[in-house]
Amino acid sequence: MLWLKTFHIVFVLGWFSAIFYFPRILVNLAMVVPSSHVEYERLLLMASKLYRFGLPLGLLATMLGMWLWLGYGYSGGWLHAKLLVVVVLWAYYGLCGFMLRQYKLKQARYTHTMLRWFNEIPVLLLLLIVMLVVLKPF
Repeated sequence: MLWLKTFHIVFVLGWFSAIFYFPRILVNLAMVVPSSHVEYERLLLMASKLYRFGLPLGLLATMLGMWLWLGYGYSGGWLHAKLLVVVVLWAYYGLCGFMLRQYKLKQARYTHTMLRWFNEIPVLLLLLIVMLVVLKPF
């Protein structure tokens, strides 16, 4: 079980590193001058690779977390709340993919200010997850 926990934590850290950096690339895309085609394409390539890199990490983190839950009988309201936050996190990640597609089609109309706020959402979700796991409030 300790090996499963270890790999779960490692994959969660990897996924969150992708989740933290991806919206920052979107901020840079929103700030690119329209005539700067080379920079725009470079940022799109970075975002695409990072999104594809984060997806298997998120899947592995989620699958190992579910294995720990189902295989070792973790229980309590805190776990259900954590799972709900993970579902929200997956929705956020899906929204990131949607935004990336909009940028690839050159249909994105997001301001860099809006994206800077969007970038803070995973920080709050991570804080909530850590509080639920450590404090187990219910």
